[in-house]
Amino acid sequence: MMLRSLHIENYVLIDSLEISFPEGLIIITGQTGAGKSILLGALSLLTGAKADASLISEGADNLVVEAEFDVKDTTGSIRKILDDADVEFDNEVLLIRRVVNRSGRSRSFINDSPVPVGVLAELASFLIDIHSQHQNIALTKESFQLSLLDYFAGTHDLCGKCRTQWAEYRKLEKELAEIREQIKANKANEDYNHAQWEQLEKAGLKDGELEELEAEQKELASAEQIKELLGKASEAENVCAELKEAYRALEKVSEYAQGTGELAERMESARIELEDIFYEVDKKNSSLAVSAERLEEVEDRISLLLSLLRKHGAADIAELIKIKENYGKALSDSSELEFKERSIEKLAREAQEKYFKIAEELSEKRQNAAGELATELQENIRSLELERAVFKVELKKCAPCENGLESCTFLFNSNGNAPTELSKCASGGELSRIMLCIKEMMAHYANMPTMIFDEIDTGVSGSVAHKMGQLICKMGQNMQIFAITHLPQVAAKGHAHYMVRKEEKNGKVTSTICLLDKNERLKEIARLLSGESITPESLANAQSLLNNS
Repeated sequence: MMLRSLHIENYVLIDSLEISFPEGLIIITGQTGAGKSILLGALSLLTGAKADASLISEGADNLVVEAEFDVKDTTGSIRKILDDADVEFDNEVLLIRRVVNRSGRSRSFINDSPVPVGVLAELASFLIDIHSQHQNIALTKESFQLSLLDYFAGTHDLCGKCRTQWAEYRKLEKELAEIREQIKANKANEDYNHAQWEQLEKAGLKDGELEELEAEQKELASAEQIKELLGKASEAENVCAELKEAYRALEKVSEYAQGTGELAERMESARIELEDIFYEVDKKNSSLAVSAERLEEVEDRISLLLSLLRKHGAADIAELIKIKENYGKALSDSSELEFKERSIEKLAREAQEKYFKIAEELSEKRQNAAGELATELQENIRSLELERAVFKVELKKCAPCENGLESCTFLFNSNGNAPTELSKCASGGELSRIMLCIKEMMAHYANMPTMIFDEIDTGVSGSVAHKMGQLICKMGQNMQIFAITHLPQVAAKGHAHYMVRKEEKNGKVTSTICLLDKNERLKEIARLLSGESITPESLANAQSLLNNS
């Protein structure tokens, strides 16, 4: 993988920049303030860094950063990211572009397809590894040290499984705790809920029953009076016999007088209707019981229902039935929760067992790799004029967590004494050398992306700088390396040398970067040796450095 070209528009002091890069070790130099950090800032936008409208050049509406990457030897990880983002990919080239406008909003593109900025961040680790001075500080943090050990041990996939399994276990534990809290709360109300449900269940509630009972109660309370009145009504039954006689008379008349036949029919209809009415009256009278016992039963039932309605604040029996169902559901939920508790408890136990199996395998691999890592790093560190350096990797058991069952601490001493925590004893120059050795080791064991060293040689000089330059140059034989440096010993090792310049035209200051030819490169290295006043001696020294590189 390598960075083929870079295009920048309207980024801080850069109006327009179009530049291509070769393979190998690429040197970038320039005076302090010339704009080397601007170049890194532009590249960081392509790795998903936060967009900032203040970076847009004065007078411009937006800024554009675009880079072309050669990824023909890439792994399936990049393809998966691109497939998930629905980006077309030919297995050779990635064109990444970021546009930021004055409102601070940005748009991201891969191979001209718009993508969320998060996709750029996902791709970043496969494309560019920017090593800045703050990464030296990160080296002193135990989390970073553990990740380096895992990198060396080849446990990346196992670490991912460990984090995933821990998250699953913690999720189930949280769910279990919530269920148990619900069960506890339900238990406190269980006796009350059961008593209320039981009372309503025993009541045998039926929708519309109260209205029927009230009607029956009214009838039973007036039964004697009703029967007396119905009896009086029945006494008029002889009217039907008289109507029958009247019908016969009209029927005879109809033989002689026109229109009387119809009257006879109407008379007969009236008689039949009356006979039916008297039949129903008798039937009702016969069925109507005068029962003080039944009246008492009905009134007791009405009293019970009204009492339940008042107690539960229900408007009618239908609502009361719903309340009973709710009490039943609460009791049922408690049973379901207890069943669910047992089920989640089993899943949590299984998840915990899986986690410990993975974590213990991870611990074994880390333990096996720790000594090898320490030996290799110690040897490499000693080659950078720290001949008595002692380097150890210490693993300590810790409480189970997403990273496993142990913490990792790098121990160091530059004088051959008992090593102590790296964070407490290493100088800036020593941290630079250790980090360079780590990067070189990582490049040896894995297919690394383009590396950018931002003044990794800070705090060193002379022969140490020369050896660091050799090490960086060695890395550049197998991968693309960018080294931003102030040291001539490092600059002389590059396969290509670029210089960042600051220029002023028409009262406007701009930064640019250009590839140096042999003569320009000689002068630049001489400047790094002697400062702004280039002397014949510095030129001769510069030529000597170039000849020996």
